Amino acid sequence: MTTKLVVGLDGHASGERALDFAVNQARLIGDCGLVVAYVIEWSPFSFHSAEENAQRHKRREEEISTVMTRVIEPAVRKLEKLGLSVTGKVRHGDVADTLNAIAKEQKAAQIIVARSSEGGFSSRIFGSSTFNLVKSADLPVTVVQ
Repeated sequence: MTTKLVVGLDGHASGERALDFAVNQARLIGDCGLVVAYVIEWSPFSFHSAEENAQRHKRREEEISTVMTRVIEPAVRKLEKLGLSVTGKVRHGDVADTLNAIAKEQKAAQIIVARSSEGGFSSRIFGSSTFNLVKSADLPVTVVQ
């Protein structure tokens, strides 16, 4: 049975570090598939006007397309060139909850993420997605520097 690892990407060098670690792990495991995932932060509790709600679906689809083109597809091509089995996922939602859900759906053995994104100041105020994932995940989480 193939072991699956979910790798959380963020579009920054920190995500690349997580990806490099996952590649090494996959090679050590042997029969291993990688799921590279990007979560676009989105709150279901936002309140919008009727006009904004009409445009919301379109914006979400545009965001998914942009992330697939700029982050996921290049990562998938890179891993396929290395001879690895890989799939890509982009979802909207809370980063920790969504990565955990993807891992459970994929029956993954673990989730691999970077310690922090180069996203900046907001994580210091609102809390780290990585910290929240480690606290709440239903399976092991490996956090790379």
